[in-house]
Amino acid sequence: MTAPTPDLEAARQAIASGDPSLAMPALAGLRGVEPEAAIPLLLLGLEQTTFVIRSLACAGLGVKRSEAGWQALVSALQGDEDANVRAEASNALASYGVERAWPLLREAFVADDQWLVRCSILSALAEQEAMPPAWLLELARLAVADGDGTVRAGGAEILGRLVRDGRGPEAAEAREGLAALQGDGDHRVAAVALDGLQA
Repeated sequence: MTAPTPDLEAARQAIASGDPSLAMPALAGLRGVEPEAAIPLLLLGLEQTTFVIRSLACAGLGVKRSEAGWQALVSALQGDEDANVRAEASNALASYGVERAWPLLREAFVADDQWLVRCSILSALAEQEAMPPAWLLELARLAVADGDGTVRAGGAEILGRLVRDGRGPEAAEAREGLAALQGDGDHRVAAVALDGLQA
């Protein structure tokens, strides 16, 4: 049984209403819709004032990928006032491939001091199989220098992965980084570092 095709005009009106109780089911209903029909509605979602609608629209644009979607996500990452939306935009941009997303997400990591956005960038890039070890190491170094323990713990997890992978000079450098983090003031960071060193 296939899901019924949503009424696109009704979906457009629901999204444009700005009411999350109407817009969110309409956006979720676009999963089975062809990208060329879904993308304009997802872009409309990004224009709404309620952050949860914009966040869901970002997630959709990571699945229904297009050049217009990429540009809209870049704008959201760099300019949306809500950290939840910027975090969702970073996740979606990573799905366009690391070659294209890395320079942008690295810049956003440095520029955006919200822990939620930084943690989203860490997890989005760490999940990408195509991330070269050198880029992962650079990202982890940025993270472990952060003032927020959650971000540092995310960086330590990446260092642990590099140690486990055990390839190239990055593994040795990652091990040094983990050794230094064993004395971190945040017990979560110290615990992740210790775990990574036991790989």
